[in-house]
Amino acid sequence: MVIWVTGLSGAGKTTVCRLLYDRLKPSMPELVLLDGDVVREAFGQDLGYTEADRLKQVTRVQRMARLLSEQGLVVIVAIVYAHPDLLAWNRAHIRDYFEVLIDAPLALVERRDPKTLYSRARRGEARDVVGVDIPWRRPEAAHLVLDVAQEPAPDSLADRIARAVPRFSQHWTASRA
Repeated sequence: MVIWVTGLSGAGKTTVCRLLYDRLKPSMPELVLLDGDVVREAFGQDLGYTEADRLKQVTRVQRMARLLSEQGLVVIVAIVYAHPDLLAWNRAHIRDYFEVLIDAPLALVERRDPKTLYSRARRGEARDVVGVDIPWRRPEAAHLVLDVAQEPAPDSLADRIARAVPRFSQHWTASRA
């Protein structure tokens, strides 16, 4: 199974996915977390952040997630870039695929800006930022949409994902007992 979590930078993907992973891993040894930034680093930072490089990066993550899931692992993916063609590929090629959109408006993530990504982009000091000079293509067919403006607490968001994914729900309840 692959749980694909996407949203703008600063929406809380890594935090929420890490909460899921940390709580579920003790009772789900088959659980794996692929974070886009960590995978990028594992491959030696050989790609930039242009739209073309982001496409290559996501393609790597897709293939890794599919490979791992085909070997019986449950894979949580946290990644920014959400081009419709990439998400369509996931649906067509990954068995037992579940897509989550952590929906945070650009204005909200710009206020959060934990990596100062947006402020640097607005000052012209950073390029190729999704939502600023690379279009953010909001997924249209996510299985679960989490509105961060209405429900900002990472614990609450992780709880909603765990309850929506049948494979997680029994482990999640046990982890909170």
